Amino acid sequence: MTSVGKGQHAELPVDAPACGACRNGRPLDFAFSYAFQPIIDTGARKVFAHEALIRGAHGEGAGQILNKVTPDNRYQFDQACRVKAIEMAARLGIAGKVSINFLPNAIYRPDICIMTTLQAARQHGFPVDRIIFEAVEGERIDDGKWLATVFREYRRIGFMTAIDDFGAGYAGLNLLADFQPDIVKLDMGLIRDIHTRTTSQAIVRSVVGLCGELGILLVAEGVESLGEYHCLRDLGIELIQGYLLCKPLFEDSINNAETIVPC
Repeated sequence: MTSVGKGQHAELPVDAPACGACRNGRPLDFAFSYAFQPIIDTGARKVFAHEALIRGAHGEGAGQILNKVTPDNRYQFDQACRVKAIEMAARLGIAGKVSINFLPNAIYRPDICIMTTLQAARQHGFPVDRIIFEAVEGERIDDGKWLATVFREYRRIGFMTAIDDFGAGYAGLNLLADFQPDIVKLDMGLIRDIHTRTTSQAIVRSVVGLCGELGILLVAEGVESLGEYHCLRDLGIELIQGYLLCKPLFEDSINNAETIVPC
């Protein structure tokens, strides 16, 4: 994911330096690429979406890139990530949805900052209703209402919205009270060894019921074992992401992917 720099959101004036940098197209001084990891609809036995995961230009780990992101370049980085993910998804012929991580704190006005994304979608012929914007839930609690504001604008435009790492951050249920995203992705800390942890099972069972009542799709990410997989299926979760099914695939290797869906 591309999340970095937790902190206060950027309600900046239009003439702020960061806004000028984005507007004037100042390039980043480092290159990056993406790997794509599928989210599998295990009930339908097909790919629901691919999540774009930041990598170095030659496949290096995300940390090598994220360590180069600073308060001075995070605005350009966020915009560049969106454009790069859309361009690559179109070039690789990804037919379904693509989930793009973004930085809520790198946005000063959602309706203006989204223009570069819309231009990229038009340029590469990638429909906006196949783009999911995914934000980490672990922002500071006072950022919850700002994230809800950003998400409302994105939904108005036609994007899908998702909260990542749900259950690991500060906002929690308060965030869902402000805005109900299309998708909630359970934090992998709840997923790990869930088949042996009755407390985690009880928590996830409650979240399944809550999301069902609110009309929110639920994704279990970080699934690595058959025990976890079968337990999650028994709890009613069909959208699953993790190494058990398929690892992130760097650039062109996505075309040779083999996804395994256990019975």
